[in-house]
This record gives sequence, C-alpha cells and structure tokens, in this order.
Amino acid sequence: MPTGEMIETRKLVNGLRLNTVCVEARCPNLTECWSRKTATFMILGEKCTRACKFCAVATARPDPPDPEEPTRLAEASEQLGLKHVVITSVARDDLPDEGAGQFADCIRAIQARTPGVTVEVLTPDFHARSELIEIVLSAGPEVFNHNVETVPRLHKPVRPQAKYPRSLDTLRISKELRPDIRTKSGVMVGLGETHEELLQVLKDLREIDCDLLTIGQYLRPMQTTRHVDVQKFYTPEEFQQLAQVAEELGFAGVASGPFVRSSYFAETLYRDT
Repeated sequence: MPTGEMIETRKLVNGLRLNTVCVEARCPNLTECWSRKTATFMILGEKCTRACKFCAVATARPDPPDPEEPTRLAEASEQLGLKHVVITSVARDDLPDEGAGQFADCIRAIQARTPGVTVEVLTPDFHARSELIEIVLSAGPEVFNHNVETVPRLHKPVRPQAKYPRSLDTLRISKELRPDIRTKSGVMVGLGETHEELLQVLKDLREIDCDLLTIGQYLRPMQTTRHVDVQKFYTPEEFQQLAQVAEELGFAGVASGPFVRSSYFAETLYRDT
C-alpha cells in the first residue's frame, strides 16, 4: 500500500517533469525506495536507442535533450533531502556526445544547489570513448557505474547492441582517468549463465580494479512478450555464496540478493566502503 512518503515522492517527480528508472524499468523495489524518499533519476528522456531484451524502457526515436533538466533534477534532490543522488539515462547513440554533457551538467547542478551531496552515475557504455567518459568524470561524481549485466556468451541474445569487452573498457578507462572515483558494476543472474561463467565475470571486473558490485535476480518485465525468460531463480543462500566469493576476490563493497538492483541502497554501499 502506498505510504505518504511514496505519494509525496511521486508528486514531486511528476511535478518537476522528471523520469525515474523506478517507473520506466518497472523496478520491483519502487514502493520500498519511494517510501524512503529515494529515487534513481533517469535523464535524457524515456526513449532508448537500444533494445536490450531484459529492459522495460521503450525503444524509440528520442527527443532532444532538455536544457532545463539539470535544474529540475537539482531542485528535486534538494526537496527530497537526498544525501546520495543516483543518475542514470537511456542510451543516446543518436547524440554526438551520447549524453555525456547532460550527465556532467546534472552533476554540477546538484553540487551547486546542495553542497556536500554525493553523486553516483550509472551510464551507458559511451562506446568506450575516453573523451566522453572524461566529460562525465570532469564533473566529479563520487561513483562511476556501468553494468556489464551478464556473461559474455549471453550478450548477443540479451544485449544485442552492447559488447562485453566494451563494457569492461568503459570501466577500465574510468579508473585509469580518475583512480580516485570509485567504479561500480552490476550483474543479473538467472539468464542461463553457468557458475563458472559468472565467476569469470567477477574476476574480469576485479582485474580492471572495479570497486563496487551488485548482483541481482533477473525478473522479466511484466506485461511483455519481447523480453527473455527467466532460466533460474537463485536462492538467498546462493546469493550469499556469490557475495562471499566477490568479497574474497577483493571488491570493496558487494550487494547481492534477489531484489538487488544497480542503485538499490546505493548510498549504503558507497558510504560503508
């Protein structure tokens, strides 16, 4: 049942004409997070240029970037009293800078309006273009997050417009350019991966010095037939085992569980490491 805080958050987000990945991706944690007055803002519109087979965000020709969006986002962050702001976006392969400039403008707008707030970005791969990654990093986010999502073998059926090596390169370049900014990535399980394949992904991420990791259960979006099916539901014990393996590999912070998503309790994962 919606709480007063959830209703207040919804009114604020809608009133400022902002998008959230909570709504667009039909996140199962929406009620919990909005009741805690937290949300993951999704910039650059609600239409994506890619068509991943796990994601509920619409694929269509996007609208031009809104120059007022950074200001409205900063206002929402201030009114919600956020201490850690998470910003993600649709893929914008149609733009010359693939949306990197809008990320930077949003970071700076939040920092100017609420000094002391920490900012985490969850970005597309930017085709691993170092000049675009540098634009985002130059604004000084505390966390640079890009999800590898799944094991290499499943990229073609699950992420047909993405490439596993390119995702790793995106994270690697971020760490090389700004080693002081923490890197983070996320993996979904239940898509048909083997334990050995999953373990190799965790090792690959540590080899490029990825700091933070999220592991969550893939759930096919509701009311859809175009997304891939769940092949396995992992048990809580299996998630605990994966977390232990990741910690032993050297990740500074790990969140692993059935309902864990990239930005689920992001502030806690950041501040506890």
